[in-house]
Amino acid sequence: MPVSKEKLEELTKTARRVRRHIIEMTAEAGSGHPGGSLSCADILVALYFQEMKIDPKNPNWPDRDRFVLSKGHAAPALYAVLAERGYFPKEELKTLRKINSILQGHPDMKKTPGVDMTTGSLGQGLSAANGMALAGKLDGKSYRVYVLLGDGELEEGQVWEAAMAAAHYKLDNLTAFVDHNGLQIDGPIVQVMSPEIIQEKFRAFGWHVIDVDGHDFEDILRAIEEAKSTKGRPTVIVARTVKGKGVPYMENQVDWHGKAPSREQAEEALKALGG
Repeated sequence: MPVSKEKLEELTKTARRVRRHIIEMTAEAGSGHPGGSLSCADILVALYFQEMKIDPKNPNWPDRDRFVLSKGHAAPALYAVLAERGYFPKEELKTLRKINSILQGHPDMKKTPGVDMTTGSLGQGLSAANGMALAGKLDGKSYRVYVLLGDGELEEGQVWEAAMAAAHYKLDNLTAFVDHNGLQIDGPIVQVMSPEIIQEKFRAFGWHVIDVDGHDFEDILRAIEEAKSTKGRPTVIVARTVKGKGVPYMENQVDWHGKAPSREQAEEALKALGG
């Protein structure tokens, strides 16, 4: 179903606010992972503001769609989206990574409203999402499960065990996204331990595969609709993204994987992102 021009503009504005939050949060905390948070922001906005069946006033609603941030270090993006969606006050974003904050360095389902799975140890999120999807099948529920993995995370063997299991159990209520920005903490993924060709690997494991521009809302939403109509196997959406998207001095720079901007750098970033 086509998305209106007005809705696309609304999603774009929301994504800009989310990116501004990411910069402000990590600068205030003096730590965090801005690069990969900025690269996946559009995917999360598409899910939480257009696609997912959720209720911020009832975060544990049994029939809600589920989301697992397998690349848990991108927590600033998830927290910004949850705050914008109304799960908790935006003022909480200023407490990122501080003692007794509900917003820890990685998502914690016991502390943060709207977080469906505690993550941070890379490679484990797809297994958790499999469990949720299989439970939905066994319970006769109609909810869908979404999981976001990093491309560097695909170097973890457990990802491929989970991929094999998802296809074996025909989890067509499961959609995985790969944030394919090409960089991880130690450098380009093809130099560290290349998981390429990502699409062909997932096809070999029995998945339906879709390629998208991870910063194009129409492309992302079309892919989600295609995933929902795919029966008998899980779908992976490989999203081509830019590390540090929206902040010129961060874009495609591996140094910004896990380094917070200074106050001055944050001001420069916010100017680039605009109001």
